[in-house]
Amino acid sequence: MDIIADILLREGGFVDHPSDKGGPTNMGITLPALSDWLGRPATVEDLKALTAADARAFYTEVHITKPGFGVIPNQKMLSLVVDMSVNHGLKNAVKMLQRSVGVEDDGVFGEKSKAAVQAANYGQLYLRLCAERGRFYGRIITKDPSQSVFAKGWMNRLGEFIEQA
Repeated sequence: MDIIADILLREGGFVDHPSDKGGPTNMGITLPALSDWLGRPATVEDLKALTAADARAFYTEVHITKPGFGVIPNQKMLSLVVDMSVNHGLKNAVKMLQRSVGVEDDGVFGEKSKAAVQAANYGQLYLRLCAERGRFYGRIITKDPSQSVFAKGWMNRLGEFIEQA
């Protein structure tokens, strides 16, 4: 299982959908995220110039190493959490993970959260986390019905993970 390769397949190439609140993306990477990673304001040209190797380095650093997700020993669980971080943002992914293991959902993957995840039954946790993700998508659409244009893709993405349960 290559978590980053799977994310790159799901995210595709350069997209600038008018309804996407994240703005233009390439391989799922937004301008603000690229700017943070580069340490300078990124341009659309910078975004378009990203290579798969750049995206792999970005995702590894930003969505696995920096938040400390590498402590999750179950590969299916790690894949789900990293994909959620990419799709929903790190803080939202951590909050959903925290709610799923029953610790305070402060959005920080600290020692209590890590210990709770490591002690969890991964089969049960995986399904709880898929349920949290489904509810999250529902809240997005309820709050802003214009986002329903993405519902099919989101449900396909969630379905891919449910099928792996």
